[in-house]
Amino acid sequence: MTGNIINFKASKKRAGYAAKEAKAAANRKKFGRAKSEKCKNDFEHNKFIKHLDGHNLNDK
Repeated sequence: MTGNIINFKASKKRAGYAAKEAKAAANRKKFGRAKSEKCKNDFEHNKFIKHLDGHNLNDK
């Protein structure tokens, strides 16, 4: 009979830890880039924008 007893406080804590871990994993995926990767992506983005602007037919 003791196998059917549920400790709600412990299960609530486990659920909270699981939710925090899921949020942390999402943040690691979203923000977890090295500075060199961020600089490289910014450089490539700016290079692409300049390339597109150079091919613009409508000069204003």
